[in-house]
Amino acid sequence: MLNSVHSSVIFITPNDNNSHLKITMATVGRKNSPLTGRNLQQNQAQGGAGPSALELCRQRMAVKPPAERPEPISSRINSVSSQFSDGGQAVSPSARSSISSWSEEPAHSNMDISTGHMILSYMEDHLKNKDRLEKEWEALCAYQAEPNACTIGLKDGNAKKNRSTAVVAYDHSRITLKVENSQGNSDYINASPIMDHDPRNPAYIATQGPLPSTVADFWQMVWENGCVVIVMLTPLVESGVKQCYHYWPDEGSNLYHIYEVNLVSEHIWCDDFLVRSFYLKNMQTNETRTVTQFHFLTWLNQNVPETSRTLLDFRRKVNKCYRGRSCPIIVHCSDGAGRTGTYILIDMVLNKMAKGAKEIDIAATLEHLRDQRPGMVQTKDQFEFALTAVAEEVNAILKALPQ
Repeated sequence: MLNSVHSSVIFITPNDNNSHLKITMATVGRKNSPLTGRNLQQNQAQGGAGPSALELCRQRMAVKPPAERPEPISSRINSVSSQFSDGGQAVSPSARSSISSWSEEPAHSNMDISTGHMILSYMEDHLKNKDRLEKEWEALCAYQAEPNACTIGLKDGNAKKNRSTAVVAYDHSRITLKVENSQGNSDYINASPIMDHDPRNPAYIATQGPLPSTVADFWQMVWENGCVVIVMLTPLVESGVKQCYHYWPDEGSNLYHIYEVNLVSEHIWCDDFLVRSFYLKNMQTNETRTVTQFHFLTWLNQNVPETSRTLLDFRRKVNKCYRGRSCPIIVHCSDGAGRTGTYILIDMVLNKMAKGAKEIDIAATLEHLRDQRPGMVQTKDQFEFALTAVAEEVNAILKALPQ
């Protein structure tokens, strides 16, 4: 008999709530066609074209509140859900998004079609059942990670390096810097390694947006962990409040302690995000590497994007750049928990599905994230958005599979 146990776990159970089969999906890719792209060095050589592109990029970093009130998440979920119902007409994601020409073509998927449809029908039920979702969120809010000590991050010398005392890396799960290379002779940075299936190799580093006093620490972390991809999920300023320090040069290069960062290019891919390429040089060893930053511009604090489509397309672009690498992806917003946790939750679940996992338990995955960093996914809307994004991605995969 089919039975749904709670709102984000999909089960098939033979009259036994303890024996269960949990399920699989895979990621989608679509070929990006940038609306505008600008190489800074080419622009400067050509004259005239460069300044306007740069100005536009930088204007978009400080997002103004939307003139119109965003569509409530409940109506967005209903419209996603309506795609999955047998009787209703499908609502194209592009109909809810101003972006229609830059998404990627679906990638190869090993997902079984019948399994995918079953997942989709359960997701539809979970997203429509508000009482079930509310109870599950209440249970998640009551969850307590163990161990959960944050004494190192709250010490006098380290407390000033935190944006918020509510989100501080756990003592047992924190990134440590090499003291001999640190500007402040300290190993502390408010950043947490996030493991998926391999406890030896973190899949992500969740961290806060750098402060003026922690920029050198941030680039040291990038270098020492071999990171080549940064996912930034916050504007620099939101409603006049600084969310993150501008930790890269506007043009040319800046030196942050022993790390020289050179801005190579800045590309506007759409209204929602842009991509920057940096050369990062260790001035002690003269080694260099390329680092790519993906900056999502329109996700405001304690909120969710207007559509899951834009974030899913953004994720595909990130993963296309990252494909084949084994280093962790650095993900940050302002405090490194709300938006950061939501993005990592979506990405981790979809990646598990892509690898052929026979189970999906989004609530348990979120608890796993909270075991590694406090406050991951901060609001019910963010959790609901994660469910919606997973459902929409499954729908896209099913449409791409041969019928």
